Amino acid sequence: MAIYHMSIKIGSKGKGQSAVAAAAYRSGDKLTDKETGLISDYTRKGGVVHSEISLCVNAPLEYADRETLWNAVHEIENKKNSRLWREFEVALPKEFSQDEQIETVRDFVKQLTGSGMCADWSLHDKGDGNPHAHIMTTVRSITNEGKWAPNCCKTNACSL
Repeated sequence: MAIYHMSIKIGSKGKGQSAVAAAAYRSGDKLTDKETGLISDYTRKGGVVHSEISLCVNAPLEYADRETLWNAVHEIENKKNSRLWREFEVALPKEFSQDEQIETVRDFVKQLTGSGMCADWSLHDKGDGNPHAHIMTTVRSITNEGKWAPNCCKTNACSL
């Protein structure tokens, strides 16, 4: 029987966090944080079975590249206490096939990108009966002109 679990967290500069490093870890990728020059290499991390970027309609196409997206977030969120990303960690039914799990997450992510957010998500499954997804979203939405909107509390994305 599937067990429900979902947690929502905020990543911020005030906590000394990096969206680039977080995205590298969750995706099992190697990314460079242009702000600090630090390279986060998680290419040997096991258990990442699927990873993708889902963009809102107005997002610049270059944001389909994980490193470009999160470095752009660091550029716009330039205060020392800026919120960088929202993360949804969601348990997935182990009774679902991997394809069904991916489609379930993709459907959920469409709600977020429909609000103008960009989402970077990865499915983790180490075969231990705990398949789950890490969904990182931008805090700011993208305007119709393809630019970053003002902070969330000033846009419709506050309901997220």
